[in-house]
Amino acid sequence: MRRALILLLGAAIAAATLGPAAQAAPAGADSSVPPPGWKRPHNAWGQPDLSGNWTNATMTPLTRNKRLSDKTTLSKDEAQELETAWTTALANANKPTDPNSDGEDFQKDPAYKKLLEFRPDFGAAGGDVGGYNVFWIDPGTHILEINGEYRTSILTTPNGQFPPRKKTAPPMDYSRYRPDYTSYETLSLGERCIMGFGRNAGPPMITNGYYNNGYKIIQTPDQVVIEVELIHDARIIRLNSKHRTDGVRPWMGDSIGWYDGDTLVVETTNLPEAQDFMGSWKNLKVTEWFTRLSPTRILYRFQVEDPDTWDQPWGGEYTFAPYGQIYEYACHEGNYALPGILAGAREEEKKAAAEAAGGAAKPGGQ
Repeated sequence: MRRALILLLGAAIAAATLGPAAQAAPAGADSSVPPPGWKRPHNAWGQPDLSGNWTNATMTPLTRNKRLSDKTTLSKDEAQELETAWTTALANANKPTDPNSDGEDFQKDPAYKKLLEFRPDFGAAGGDVGGYNVFWIDPGTHILEINGEYRTSILTTPNGQFPPRKKTAPPMDYSRYRPDYTSYETLSLGERCIMGFGRNAGPPMITNGYYNNGYKIIQTPDQVVIEVELIHDARIIRLNSKHRTDGVRPWMGDSIGWYDGDTLVVETTNLPEAQDFMGSWKNLKVTEWFTRLSPTRILYRFQVEDPDTWDQPWGGEYTFAPYGQIYEYACHEGNYALPGILAGAREEEKKAAAEAAGGAAKPGGQ
């Protein structure tokens, strides 16, 4: 049966720690506001302790949904109302399907309609891929809260939208986002299980809004490693180092970092063209800040700058919350399926050639 809340991509899922969405605590239950007397923890090397398993899953979208609100923040009551509608809709969508129905009865639920006001893309996902209901997704159940403010967007630009690109900026090549079945080398990095299909690994690291938004942060005296659940990437940040000058552009760029008081600062350059951010890559610089706000929150801020693309730097922020065990994201499905994908493409080409020649292929090769 089809359901409207379906993953955009059919990938292997190993996050077995997900619980019913309806069990979400009310807004503000776990706050970024520290309790009285709380002090930021430090590890054995005197660094601010950021280690552990974290998630950046949140109801708050990357850009502000103006149909829902044109404000930068919501009141606590407004946030809680949206969270209640959201979790109720998710729970209703996950109920067993009546085999005698069309499988879409839950779409008539007022809570579901409220959910689509906040995340219209969930409706657009309905049934195009199939296979997963909402039990398998982890889109977050809370509005982003920072210092007691409930945010309507992750971006911190004045209008909560992406800033305009310069007229002289290099044009964005949208053609490379379309499937190209010429060869295994022309398929997307996600299909080949090289990088995630979203921008979880970054930089900047952005929640994909659907699932597998877990991160493990490991600190040593000389490095910080961020293991990204989607798609088993590991960002290695060299502390107190310099950017490489050999012209090599790693998949996640070249990241160096340092501690500024209780904040980890990370600067990344040398991103490859295949991992561009909104068309920017050659001269793109991404700066990130990680600061422990409370026992249950890490503030993550990011800034992107490229003088060839935007007039001035811009960015956003969100918080990481504690996460359960992170299991292996065993992305082999695309790799093993590649021979079949390419063989199917060749068959489609043969059919198209036959039709163009006026001799459409007959069933069974007759």
